Amino acid sequence: MKNKILVTGGAGFIGSHVAEELVKRGHHVTVLDDLSGGFVENIPVGAEFVEGSICDWQLIDDLFEQKHFEYVYHLAAYAAEGLSHFIKRFNYNNNLIGSVNLINASIRADVKCFVFTSSIAVYGASPVLPMTEETEPHPEDSYGIAKLAVEQELKACREMFGLDYMIFRPHNVYGERQNIGDKYRNVVGIFMNQILQGCPMTVFGDGTQMRAFSYIGDIAPVMADAISKPTAYNRVFNIGADHPYTVNELARSVAGVMRVEPSIEYLPARHEVQLAFSSHTEIRKVLGEYPTTSLETGLERMAVWVKQNGARTSQKFKDIEVTKNFPRAWLQDRMEAAVPAYSI
Repeated sequence: MKNKILVTGGAGFIGSHVAEELVKRGHHVTVLDDLSGGFVENIPVGAEFVEGSICDWQLIDDLFEQKHFEYVYHLAAYAAEGLSHFIKRFNYNNNLIGSVNLINASIRADVKCFVFTSSIAVYGASPVLPMTEETEPHPEDSYGIAKLAVEQELKACREMFGLDYMIFRPHNVYGERQNIGDKYRNVVGIFMNQILQGCPMTVFGDGTQMRAFSYIGDIAPVMADAISKPTAYNRVFNIGADHPYTVNELARSVAGVMRVEPSIEYLPARHEVQLAFSSHTEIRKVLGEYPTTSLETGLERMAVWVKQNGARTSQKFKDIEVTKNFPRAWLQDRMEAAVPAYSI
C-alpha cells in the first residue's frame, strides 16, 4: 500500500537511506531538509525535495496542509553529542523545538504514526551493559537530553491526542553517504577523511572507549518496514550492531580497509561516556531478525565509496555559545590551527 510519507533530514546520512528504502517500497516520499549537514545528491530518485528547516513551523504547517502526510519519519537533527554541551541553544532549537513543530502538525493532521530517530545517548553511562530498553535513561549531554525530551513528549501525546509513535535508538551508524567532513561527529568518517588527507587519526584519551559500530545497510530497511507492523507502535527499540569494539580497534580496522599503516595521534581526554552499547533482543522479537554486517565488511564498503568521492571539507561550527572547558583540539580548530577530532 502506497502512503504519503514525510522524511525530515532526508538529504542527510541515515535519513537518505531510510527515504530510499521507503521509495523502493512504493511510498510517496517528501524529503524536508535544510542542507546544513546533508547534500542534494543524497536524496533518492523518486522522492520530492523541499528545502527548509524544521524550525520553520509555518513552512511545516503549510507542507502538511498541502501534502496530507499519513506517516512522518523524523531524522533531522544535529547529532554531535560532545559538541552539544557548548551549543545548547542551537541544540534545543533544532533537536527539541523543531521536533515539537513536527509533532504539533502531526497531531492536527491525524498522522497514523510518528517515527522518531532517537539515540542511545539517552542512556548516558549505564552501570549495566548491554543497555536494554528497560535501562533507566540518564543522558549526560544536551543532545541526549533533547532526544529523551522528545521521546517523553511523544508518549504524552499518545495519551492526550492518540498520536501513535515509534522510537528507534540507533548508535554509531556508519556507511556510504556519511558526511566525512564533519569535524565533530561520526568517528569512522573522520578517520577515513584524515587518512585521505595524509593526517594521523586523532583520538581523545587512550582509545579504550567502547562502542558497537552499526552499518547503515542493516538498519535502514528495518526502519522503513516498521510502519507496516502495528504491533511495533508506541514502542521504543534499540537498533544497530551487537559486538562492541574499542576506538583503538576501530582505528586499526579503518586503516586496514584504507590500505595504510595505522597512525594515531592521542589528544587530551574529554568528558564522554566510556562504555556504550546496547541489546537488540526486543526489536528482533517484535520486528524480526535483521542482518548484522561485520565491521570489516561494512568498513570495506564505506571505504570504496569514500575513495570514489574523495576527502571532504565542511564548514566549521562557528557559533559556540559556551567556551568554558571546550576541548582544546576543537578550540584550535576554530582558530584554523588544529587537526579535526571526533565525537563518538
